[in-house]
Amino acid sequence: MRARPQVCQALLFALALQTNVCYGIKWLALSKTPAALALNQTQHCKQLEGLVSAQVQLCRSNLELMHTIVHAAREVMKACRRAFADMRWNCSSIELAPNYLLDLERGTRESAFVYALSAAAISHAIARACTSGDLPGCSCGPVPGEPPGPGNRWGGCADNLSYGLLMGAKFSDAPMKVKKTGSQANKLMRLHNSEVGRQALRASLEMKCKCHGVSGSCSIRTCWKGLQELRDVAADLKTRYLSATKVVHRPMGTRKHLVPKDLDIRPVKDSELVYLQSSPDFCMKNEKS
Repeated sequence: MRARPQVCQALLFALALQTNVCYGIKWLALSKTPAALALNQTQHCKQLEGLVSAQVQLCRSNLELMHTIVHAAREVMKACRRAFADMRWNCSSIELAPNYLLDLERGTRESAFVYALSAAAISHAIARACTSGDLPGCSCGPVPGEPPGPGNRWGGCADNLSYGLLMGAKFSDAPMKVKKTGSQANKLMRLHNSEVGRQALRASLEMKCKCHGVSGSCSIRTCWKGLQELRDVAADLKTRYLSATKVVHRPMGTRKHLVPKDLDIRPVKDSELVYLQSSPDFCMKNEKS
């Protein structure tokens, strides 16, 4: 007995939705961008793999950012592999971008980490690029309003975290704001974890200083606000990964929210990574993945 055409179409549509639930980190395929692609013309944006239409538009209107975003995608790969080198899940599947396996396609603890790290990495790369003068649209970060302390003075070139957060969020969050892609629960989870990544990046901003004085006496220090290395942010996020909270999507008041599955008397904390589905067994081969 043949299946009805309408049924086949419905099944294909459902399959399409299932395979597109991971749009949010498909942009990590930019790590494979060939060096021969100059990225100096807007038509190059259509040649980039893993982007949704909103990201293509951002590419066209902010073309000067794309080399930095490609660099960020490569840094995510390295930082993730380094952070999980001693774990059963060693982040190797991230290199399959944009065609992920179930560990990153679903709302797992592992995908929570990758979303957070990706959001942190793109903002980190842009903030640093402002400091190094690689981007015409930004420069050094602002001088802090508080005094730097005895024997110190503000100077140097601070990492422009505010600009990095602004432009990074526009790009990395764009896929989760596309209508009709994935469930609302998955979108909320991924947006939440992305913001956790940016929060970890904010927490990594610290005062860095350089000594001045006769014969290295360090009588005066010039100081600025700089970000820690991405590997340090990844280490912070790995700690949050290990204590991540499983959540469910249920009504609270007039809207649905993510709440802890086992402790649904409290809302999700802004600082914790959350996941919807348990991870696969990384010791057993899964023929479906």
